[in-house]
This record gives sequence, C-alpha cells and structure tokens, in this order.
Amino acid sequence: MKFLLEVEKGREEMARRHHRAAYRSVFAKDGFPPPVPGMENCWDIFRMSVERNPENRMLGRREIVDGKAGEYVWLTYKQVYDIVLKVGASLRSCGVSKGGRCGIYGANSPEWVISMEACNAHGIYCVPLYDTLGANAVEFILLHAEVEIAFVEEKKIGELLKTLPSSTKFLKKIVSFGNVTPDERKAVETFDLTVHSWDEFLTLGDNQLFDLPINKTTDISTIMYTSGTTGDPKGVMISNESIITLVAGVLLLLQESNEELQDDDVYLSYLPLAHIFDRVVEEMFIFTGASIGFWQGDVKLLVEDIGVLKPTVFCAVPRVLDRIYTGLQAKISSGGFLKNKLFDFAYFYKHKNMQKGQKHEEAAALLDKIVFSKVKQGLGGRVRIILSGAAPLATHVESYLRVVTCAHVLQGYGLTETCAGTFVSLPNEISMLGTVGPPVPNVDVRLESVPEMGYNALSVEPRGEICIRGKTLFSGYYKREDLTKEVLIDGWFHTGDVGEWQKDGSMKIIDRKKNIFKLSQGEYVAVENLENIYGLVPYIDSIWIYGNSFESYLVAIVTPRQEALERWAEENGINGEFGALCENPKAKEFIIGELNKTAKSKKLKGFEFIKAVQLDPVPFDMERDLITPTFKKKRPQLLKYYQSIIDGLYKSIK
Repeated sequence: MKFLLEVEKGREEMARRHHRAAYRSVFAKDGFPPPVPGMENCWDIFRMSVERNPENRMLGRREIVDGKAGEYVWLTYKQVYDIVLKVGASLRSCGVSKGGRCGIYGANSPEWVISMEACNAHGIYCVPLYDTLGANAVEFILLHAEVEIAFVEEKKIGELLKTLPSSTKFLKKIVSFGNVTPDERKAVETFDLTVHSWDEFLTLGDNQLFDLPINKTTDISTIMYTSGTTGDPKGVMISNESIITLVAGVLLLLQESNEELQDDDVYLSYLPLAHIFDRVVEEMFIFTGASIGFWQGDVKLLVEDIGVLKPTVFCAVPRVLDRIYTGLQAKISSGGFLKNKLFDFAYFYKHKNMQKGQKHEEAAALLDKIVFSKVKQGLGGRVRIILSGAAPLATHVESYLRVVTCAHVLQGYGLTETCAGTFVSLPNEISMLGTVGPPVPNVDVRLESVPEMGYNALSVEPRGEICIRGKTLFSGYYKREDLTKEVLIDGWFHTGDVGEWQKDGSMKIIDRKKNIFKLSQGEYVAVENLENIYGLVPYIDSIWIYGNSFESYLVAIVTPRQEALERWAEENGINGEFGALCENPKAKEFIIGELNKTAKSKKLKGFEFIKAVQLDPVPFDMERDLITPTFKKKRPQLLKYYQSIIDGLYKSIK
C-alpha cells in the first residue's frame, strides 16, 4: 500500500478476533518524528513562538463600531504573553496552582485562549465546559472535575448560575470574560462565591511574583469531556505529551506534502475550542506564529466574518460544508442558462483533469480565473486548505468542493481520545476521495475483526475495528478506570469505528461497532452503514433508523430537505406548507419509494428495507438532546423522544 509501512505481522487470536498487521505512515519510515527541540509541554509551544515572533499578529476580533462589526483588531504574540502572565499571577494569588482545575465556559474568543495559556503556564488542568450541552452537563463537569475557578463568557454567566448551589462544593470563584452586572454579583455572593470582571481579575496578582512550576511532559494539560451518545460525559485526560507528539507528526506531514504553515497564514476560529479538533489546530497556528481571528459567534454571520478575515486555512464540520455546497448549487442554478452551461463545462473539464492526476491548481488554470474565482472569493479569496473533521463528509460534496473552491479539500479522522488528528487525506490524491487518508506519522494502526458484524481484518479487503497505538493517546478517563480498561488494551485504543483499508493505504470509515442490533428473525443490522446509504437520497436531510429484536422490520424518522420536498409537491399538485406536507400520506409514500429505489440499487437485503417512516419537519437538534455537539445521533434519547411514533409505525405495518 503506497502510503503505508508494515510494522507488525497480522495474526489470528482467540475468540476469532483476528488482527491485521499494524501499519504506520510511510513518512515515518525512519521512525516517528521526535518532539521539536526544547518543547516539553503546551506552555513551550506558546513561549517559544513568542520568542520567535513577538510582533506577529496572534489573536484578533472584529471591532464593534456603532453596533456594527468592523475590521479585525489584533493583539501581537508579545501583548498576549503579557496578559497571560497577569492572568497566571491572578490565578496563583487566588490559591489555584499546579494540578488545580480551571473551567472555561463560552464561545471561542481571545480571552478563551489567554485563559488556556495561563493554565498551561502554571500546570493547571484546563477543563472546557461545553457551550452546547446545557446546564446539567455543565453542573456534572464542574462537580466531576472538581473545578475551583471558572472563566465564563459574559452572556453565559446566567447558565453558570443555574448550577449553584451544588457546584459550590468545589467552585469558589467566577471570572467574566467581560463585565458583571450588579444582579449577577448579588446572585453569586448569596452562595459565598466571589465574582470578578475580566479587568478586575487581571489586577489581583499585581506586585506578586510567582515562579512557573516545572511542567513535565507526562503531566495532564486538559480534561476534555466528550458528550458521549449514552450516559454521563466522560473526562478525557490529555497530557502535554499527546499534544506535542501530535504537533511533531503534523509538522512532518505538512512538510512531506509541501503545504507547511507559514507565519502569514490566517485561521478563522469558530469550531468550539472545547473540542480537541479546534484546540490542536490552534496549537499548530500558535506554534507557527500565525494569526487566529475569532468569529462573532453567530452562524448567520460566518460568511461575513470569512469575507473580512480572509483566512488561508478553513476547518469545518460536514454540516457547514453541506450548507456551503447547497448555497453554491442554488446560486449557480439561478444564474441563467448560459452561466449554467459554462459552469457545467468548467466543472466537467477540471474534474476530468484532476482524475487524470493533475494538481488542482494546474487542472484548469484559465477556468479557475474565469469561473471558479468567484467561489474562491466567497470564502475570502485566500483559502488554500479546507479540512473537514468530526463526522463523515458526503463524497459528492467533497468531490464538488475539491473542484470549485480552488483549494485542497482534505478529510481527517480522530477522536478526543487520540488527540484529534489520526488520519488525514493528502493534497492532490484524488483516489483518497471519500476516505480519511492514511495515518498521521505518529501512530500505528491495525484493524481487528468484528465477526458478529461480518467484518474480517484478514480478508482480501481488510475490514475491522480501527485500533490505534502511540504517544498521542489519552491518559485515561478521569475517575473512570473501568471505562479506560474497556477501550485501552495492551497499549491499543479501540475506537469503536469500523474501517476498511484502501489499496493506496488510506482508511475508509464504513460503520460503527456499537450501532448494531438484531431483528426478531435473528438478522443483525449495522444501522450506521444503512443510514449512510439511505442518506444518499436527495430528498433527505437526515435519517434515524430503528429496529429491535421483537420486530422483523425496520422503521425510520426522516427529516426531509424542505426545498426538495416542496418542489416535489408543486410538481404533483399537492398544496400545503412544509409542516403539513410532512404529515401528508402521499409524501410519506413518495419518500418510502425513494428509499426503496436506493435500497435496490445498493443491493440491500430484504430485512434492510424500511417499511414505514414518519417525516419530521424539525431537524434533529441539541435543544431536544437528540444529537451531540459534533452531530452524532444519541440513539437512546431519539428512542425516548420518538417512542410513541415508533410504536405507531409498527402498528401501521401490522
């Protein structure tokens, strides 16, 4: 396999858990890259960059003038460093020291990064409090991680107050990223806590000197709570070593791909810093001495922020890229016949040349200028890398964006437990479309057979659970050694995701090990795989499929694409707004017909066909606790929420 190197032979073991050989990236043929000299912890990443790039622009936000967002205003690396030292001294003056717990709650902002770096400097565990998980999860994390002090975005103070008094078991101080209202101050002081505005807090450590502790490589840097699709959030302990190992691996990967980051690169920070994906990308930018500009916190204004900031690297989750794709499609189809024809020709011509192996910038240089430059301008005009992570990106969207954005569109894969980047596809490798690429050159990877799902790691097309080994792995789940032992076996982390090695050495994610159930006739159903297949139906936005061992059929809740369903209704003389259409029996019949067509074309087995559906006009959302912040379905919660509908669907079949 072109981009892989075998490091251990495959073998058969007890209980039919076959192990495929272990592989690593061909870029690590001389061993894994050592950490950058002098870099022993996360504080060093920032400190060394300040020494090299004191006057570079580091953190920027849009200045609000007369209620309107204007240009970005920047703090240099040295300015940020000086504020970080002040925050660190204030933390220490409050009695929070090495090994202490500091919560950070709110949307990404310069203060978020400054608080994080102050924790790094003093060996304090940084504990992000989820911006999207609601008060119960925030309360759970505050208590479970024993958080002593919490930094909080001004508009989130109310949410934090909801956790009182129970969180005061450990929580002693709250610091606002902005101001504190008299009412908030009064409410906090009722519970014997102290609260400070940002400016107030910065002065607490004045005229006090605190030496920075020795932060070991193996020390924990952050406890990141993953939302989990079942049960309470799990606290993933990530060490300094995990992050500096990842930095070294990504540096080598970028070097080998001729896409090294430069200090004039610009990144738009909008994916939550509470997640590992954005955290490690920002660590890479900080190491490089590049610039990080923050969004305004409103998804409707994201495109405007992009236009003003003009980022060079854009990270996204598939949900965002799907929106960009749909928006582009709508714009092009409304452009008139000739414009349409020109676009179609340009797309076909460039796509064909890229399939022949030409680099995207050489495949149709003239057409890029005439046709695709307008798309590029829509993303600010400077984007050269678009990186998608957190969930699978639909192949047709990836393929389309690779052609029209004039940028490398790369898909990555990783978990909080693997410190994010574990696989990433490579620039100009069209064969990697629909895959997450080969491993990053700092981990070993092997597949383990999953016989109950029919996946064999030793077959000609090796398929099995993805297992990962390396120094980027987490140090365990906080206070949950039992859960750690379930997934970390002999140094190998079992991801729960099922993958298939491709001939070029890239990995394709095809299933999820846990999402399997048995129907009453004894047939196993791998539901994630089916949802991916049925998700190809153009009339569907998302689909949740359900079955259990008492029933012999599958049923589903579908959220249709509004424009597509309304267009179908119009063509078929059916009236009514979107909500009414979703209740219309003809619409349900039509959607089942479309699902069946897909099932037949993909040669699904009879029991994998869906027998009844309910159309819900409201997409699955976090407000109803139906999905995680990374848009993974929470199956137990979905069942609880839709139970009566599911019961009705089964009755309707009988």
